[in-house]
Amino acid sequence: MIIPKLRAPIVLVHGLMGFNKVQVAGVTLLDYFRGIPPIITAAGNRVLIPTLSPTGGIADRAKQLKDFIVAHSPTEPVHIIAHSMGGLDARYMTSCLDMGPKVLTLTTLGTPHKGTSFADWGVERFERLLKPCLDTLGMPYQAFYDLTRPNCKAFNEKAVDVPTVRYFSVSGKHDGNILHPEWLLPFSIVARHEGDNDGIVSIASAQYGEICDVWEGDHVMLVNWFNPIHHFRGIWRDRAPQYGAILRRLHDLGY
Repeated sequence: MIIPKLRAPIVLVHGLMGFNKVQVAGVTLLDYFRGIPPIITAAGNRVLIPTLSPTGGIADRAKQLKDFIVAHSPTEPVHIIAHSMGGLDARYMTSCLDMGPKVLTLTTLGTPHKGTSFADWGVERFERLLKPCLDTLGMPYQAFYDLTRPNCKAFNEKAVDVPTVRYFSVSGKHDGNILHPEWLLPFSIVARHEGDNDGIVSIASAQYGEICDVWEGDHVMLVNWFNPIHHFRGIWRDRAPQYGAILRRLHDLGY
């Protein structure tokens, strides 16, 4: 696998409940994009990874993303690869926060561009129970509302594409096997309302931009998280070659 070197920095943006990396005593135990930053940087690419509010709303996270990019790449535009809600943050930042000139391309992975019916289901059933608790803890929760289908419809009317930015996307397709109980509830809810999905986000909702690839696997497999059951079933795949293909596409387009 040959990873091409792009001229501009690459920003990797995490999704809901995400993080940059988990470290103990200076040792990295887990990257959100598991194993991906090292293979990209080994090819000579510059990789920037922000840490956004795990449960803040799109507008707040987009402002944090803007501040990060301005601080870490003040003179160069960037390529963004964003997972899940991070793709909505990047779209809002690019369209609504005057960051179009700072973004060359945006590739979203499992991003609910049209929202997800699982968020609709969760807000409807748990709002009255959880909202007071989160208020007491001072924990933001706007993200859960922002990911509903009605709110994403309103979002899409506001966050229109910037003509100078090229948009690409990846969706996931999970098989809903009973050996993956962690995905059975959200998978079944989304499948009933929206069809094939990665366990949280439907293919129809994740597809966006010029080219929309479909990767086999669940929502977190898109960021290369290891799953021993997938490995046992012989369906786990290291995503490094597919990230390499994302960069190859951008390189071939002249970036």
